Amino acid sequence: MMLKSTLIALGLSIVPALPVLANSPDPSGVWLRDDGNARVRIAPCGSNICATNVWVKDTSGGEEVGDRLVLTLKPAGADSLKGEAFDPKRNRSYAMTLTVKPDGLSTRGCIIGVLCKTVNWTPAE
Repeated sequence: MMLKSTLIALGLSIVPALPVLANSPDPSGVWLRDDGNARVRIAPCGSNICATNVWVKDTSGGEEVGDRLVLTLKPAGADSLKGEAFDPKRNRSYAMTLTVKPDGLSTRGCIIGVLCKTVNWTPAE
């Protein structure tokens, strides 16, 4: 259950103009996860990017407002960023790929290289 909750948290939203990612896709904004259970904001935090839950509908899976992932991502093509997501609440790291699409985002998080989950996001209102 903890793995599911953490991978679900990989749904992110980002604040405008991430200076760390100057020549890369910009995932800035607030995003609604495809299951409708969370909204996240992705914004610079130090030299990294943080994805922070700003709204969670059902907290029974362990997700709460304020939970965040610290993302260390680098450009990986015209529309993707790739690297690592660290969850300080659970003290775990995940391989992460974030893809910016014309109508939203897609995140894919993996632990141990084989347990992966993809989540789609749409811009939140």
